Parts: sequence; C-alpha cells; structure tokens
Amino acid sequence: MVIHLAGGPTPRTGAAGLPIDIVLNYREMAPASVSPDYFDKLDKHASTHGAKAVGVPGTVAGLLYALDHYGTLDRQTVMAPAIRAAEHGFRADKHYVDEVRDALKEFESNPGFKMRFQFVWTRYLKEGRVEVGDWIRFPEQAAALRLIAEQGAGAFYEGPIADAIVETVRRDSGPLTRDDLKGFKVAPVEVLRFTFADRTFLTPPLPSSGGVVMAEALGIFARIMPGFDRSPIPAVDETAHSGVEYNHALVESLKHAFADRSRWLGDMPLVGAPVANLLSPEYHKDRAATFKPYRTLKPDEYGTKELGARSRSIEDHGTSHLCTADGWGNAVACTETINLGFGSCLAVEKYGFILNDQMDDFTTHLDQANAFGLKQPAGNRPAPGKRPLSSMTPAIVLDQQGQVQIIAGASGGPWIITGTMQTILNVLLFHATAGEAVQWPRIHHQWNPDLLRLEQSLYDRVTSTENTAPVSLPAQLERLGHRVARIDAVANVQVIVRERGGWEAACDPRKGGRPAGY
Repeated sequence: MVIHLAGGPTPRTGAAGLPIDIVLNYREMAPASVSPDYFDKLDKHASTHGAKAVGVPGTVAGLLYALDHYGTLDRQTVMAPAIRAAEHGFRADKHYVDEVRDALKEFESNPGFKMRFQFVWTRYLKEGRVEVGDWIRFPEQAAALRLIAEQGAGAFYEGPIADAIVETVRRDSGPLTRDDLKGFKVAPVEVLRFTFADRTFLTPPLPSSGGVVMAEALGIFARIMPGFDRSPIPAVDETAHSGVEYNHALVESLKHAFADRSRWLGDMPLVGAPVANLLSPEYHKDRAATFKPYRTLKPDEYGTKELGARSRSIEDHGTSHLCTADGWGNAVACTETINLGFGSCLAVEKYGFILNDQMDDFTTHLDQANAFGLKQPAGNRPAPGKRPLSSMTPAIVLDQQGQVQIIAGASGGPWIITGTMQTILNVLLFHATAGEAVQWPRIHHQWNPDLLRLEQSLYDRVTSTENTAPVSLPAQLERLGHRVARIDAVANVQVIVRERGGWEAACDPRKGGRPAGY
C-alpha cells in the first residue's frame, strides 16, 4: 500500500504530521519451519494447492495498521460495509465465472481435489455450475469480520480465527503455526521515489519489484526517446501510440529492466539487491546507448551481469487493485493478492475464507518454472520469515507542484508492471483521459521468454503502406527482430487522474467494474 497524505483531518494515532509518503509492506511471510529446500521433494502441487502453499497472511494486519496509524474512523464504521457484503453476497459477473471455469480444469484433472478442497468446490465453484448473475454468499466471513471489528488484529492472529487457521492447515499437513501467525509484522518503509517527465513517482521498494522495474524502464526509455520526456510535455499524436518507433523503444527498455529483475532483485533484507545501481542515471544512459532503432539485441545483451547480487521476482494472479483519492489531495494505491485465482483452494470453513498460495512466489524448485512459467535462481528461495517478491506496482504520480496527478495499479501477474506503466504513459505522454488510458491497447515483454505480446487491436493495426500494400504493426516489429504473439489482455488496470480541477476515474473494461465516489 502506497500512501500519500497531504492534508485534511489529523489521523487518529501514529502519524506525527503531514505531509506523509509511506509504503506499508504486509506481504506474506514464510513459516518459521520452511527452509530453502522445503519443496524439493514434494509433489508439483505442494506450492500451489493445499496447506504447504500457505504463507503467513498479512492482509488483516496491513489494513488495520493503515487504519490505526493513518485513518480517522473506528474499526466498526470502516468494516460495516464489508460485513454487509459478506452477509448479503454478490452477483457473479463474467470475470468470476471465467475464474471458476479456469479452476474447474484443475479440479477435473485432479479428482482428489473435490474432496480435499470440498468447501471451495461446493461453495465457491458451486460444483462448476456458476452462471453470470448467480448470488455468491459467504455469511461465515461476516462472523470473522465482526470479531476483527470488535477485537482488532488479535482476533485473527491470536484469537479464535487463528485457532481455525492453524487447525485447517494442520489437517492438510502444512507447516504454519500459531507462533507464525502471532509473529507476523507489517513493515512501514520509505517509498521508492523517482522522476520521469518532471513528475515524481511514489512506488513500493522491494519485495514489490514493480517500482524498481518501472523506474529502470522509464529511465532508459527517456534516454532513447528524449523528446517524450521534457517539460512541458509535447502533445503527441495518438497515432504514435501504435507506431513502430514508440513501441520498439518501449519494448527494448522493458527488456533491459526485466532482465535485471530476473538476475538481481530479491527481498532486500535477505538478498543484496543493487537497486541504486539499477536506478542510476549513468546506468540508464549506458543501457540506452545499446539501443538499435533498426533491430533488437541478443537476449543476453539486455540488462547487466556485473552488479554483484542475484535473485528473481515472481508474479501474482488472484489479485485486486484499488485507487482512492479525497478532496484534500490525499491518495492511496493498494494491491492485494492471494496469488492464484482461488489461492491454495484450502478454506477455513468456519469463517468461509480461502487461504493464499503465496509460497509459489518463492523459487520452490531451482530447475522448474512456477505457476506462471517462470524459472528463478536461488536468491528467491524460501526462508523463515522471508517475504516473496511480487510484480505489484501500486503507484502515485505527483505533478510539478507536488499535487497528486495519477493514482494507478493493476492485477495480472507479470503484466501488472507493463499495464500500469503504459496506462500512466498514456496520460503523461498522450494526454489520455482516465477512460482512454485504461482502454487503449497494450503490449507486454518480460525479456524471458523472448516474446512480444500485443493485444488484439494492436495486433491487427495497420501502421503504414508500401507500394499501396498495407503493413501491419506486428510485421514491422518482426522485421526489427521481435517475436510477436497475440494476447487477450495485458493486466487489468485501475486509475484515477486529476484533470481540470476534479477527478476522473476508470476501471479496466478487460475485467469490468466501475468507479464510485462522492
């Protein structure tokens, strides 16, 4: 959670004064008994399904820490809408139905899952018979939320909910204990702050890799295409957004940043990660100097192999992002995840919620890819109390006067970084409205695999003609050496933009939803 407080009511406790820029890291932690080789001899589902996949949950601690230190209302008031939602339920939309159908493939190919994860099979998946408009209700969650509203985080980490979590994990032979729950800590840390186009970006530091990757990619991009990065920013013809020049420069910048992400990033306290080197102007200038406008580089020419540390970053899937702003100019960008669509599929039945499968965000097997097809080196192996890396990229962008201009973030695994970054660029460089910024088609390249993915409308885009014959964007990019493929969606982005003295907000049509406010 990235928090920017500029004014308004004084927080109830904790905050000494305004302004405040802070990141709350409440990423899950590995249980104390988990060693780097914990998953080596376990079956292929151990890190994605069941109790061994569960990291110590952080959401309750993180949200209540934010409320206690930076909020102005009491727990009962804040939690009342969530309690009502649990009691009354919600109607399944297309996205929920699609998630159910994806999960059904796993359940059908692993018949034992239906008994082992019976609560999820019958209540969340409705045995595969979920249709758009069906009511999905979990009144058991209301009981848990009431306990938390009355007793605070202790109800979850030391009280009756903790008992139910530990018993659920024990029955499925998992390692998480009451001491693990009791020992969970929220880490308030300084924001990762960088500038691009005379704007100040506020993003999380490691173990969220998104801010580091975005800062490096934008630093390189600004030097490859300096005309896009000056103040006042020039009005850019919208056709440039789908042009070869812009997309080639953007992809080459991303490939450098993702290559370094693969080699160097880790949980900072436990793995030396040379972030200062990766984000230095000198390094960005050096990488930009390798740019070839007429061709791509060989894969091993991206990033650098000489920084002196190593690790690998991971992805999220069962993820949500929210942005919020108020009349005083305060802003929050918050990304939450349980990893895969239905987490570990292991439910705490008494209270109706699913436990995460964040352990797969570690390097569980050195010679195998994780659930997102990524292979990772040893620096991201699990260890007691260690937090796995993520692709989360909650971001707040301040204008030249220090006021909030953009709040953005996304869900969607490795596509989170590229989706968030392009949405912000659409506003800053192409003067898009909030709705246009999330709607315009996007690209994705994460260096490995060496594959450039284009959303449908970009894949079909004709950008020029030769001898009266149309030439598509993919064909032009392939001539430069890119391997191009089509993709349905690059992340699901939420954004708020301050424009003409007010706020514009948009939810990504790729996932649905709508903004709300007063």
